[in-house]
Amino acid sequence: MRGWLRRKTRLCHGGALGGSDALRVALDGVSTSVRPEMAVDYRVYHAINQFVYHHAWLGRELSALEKWAVPVIAVATFALWLLARPGGTRKWKLACACALGSAALALLINQAIGKVWHRQRPFAAHPAAHVWGSRSHDPSFPSDHASAAFAIAFAVFLFDRLVGSVFLAAAVVIGAGRVFIGAHYPLDVLAGSLVGLASALLLVRVARPLVDRLVRLVERATDPLLAPLWRLRTPQ
Repeated sequence: MRGWLRRKTRLCHGGALGGSDALRVALDGVSTSVRPEMAVDYRVYHAINQFVYHHAWLGRELSALEKWAVPVIAVATFALWLLARPGGTRKWKLACACALGSAALALLINQAIGKVWHRQRPFAAHPAAHVWGSRSHDPSFPSDHASAAFAIAFAVFLFDRLVGSVFLAAAVVIGAGRVFIGAHYPLDVLAGSLVGLASALLLVRVARPLVDRLVRLVERATDPLLAPLWRLRTPQ
């Protein structure tokens, strides 16, 4: 099927059709040879891809946002540890540890899924697709960015709904951005969010006793370092 798609796309480029028309023809052909949900996935991706193509500034801005969003959410997760007063409640320390552990677990699950089904990136399967940013050749399904972001967000949400909602909003932006810049299909991001949710539930609900013991060990090293900072914040 992929070989037919490439020939179809090259034919469209070589004839009277432009790039967007070529992609549309290719997708029309694909929709008749794959499962209905996959055909819908192609068409939604194509519609978004064409919209961003005609609003190039959006692609550039989202590409820059995607570049910085993941490091920012990672730093914000580490910062949760600083919200826990040394010697006080471990809520934020547990939130931080579970969030980071959930992200790591989600990425491991994605590696396993990729071994079973290596779905090509949209721009690899459809050469006429437009991409804003780097062209990774890792498996497209599920999205690693979405999996890690939603794993962190759901883990934090399970500890605090207000702060967790902020993280979830950031995860939605990251996930949607992967589709808008042409890096993933919508189903890749949806699957990533589900992997993230499952990972967070496993860490927070099932593995929490283990995480709590790890937190107790780590805080022995961090509390003495953070205690002076907390004393500076406390009015004399």
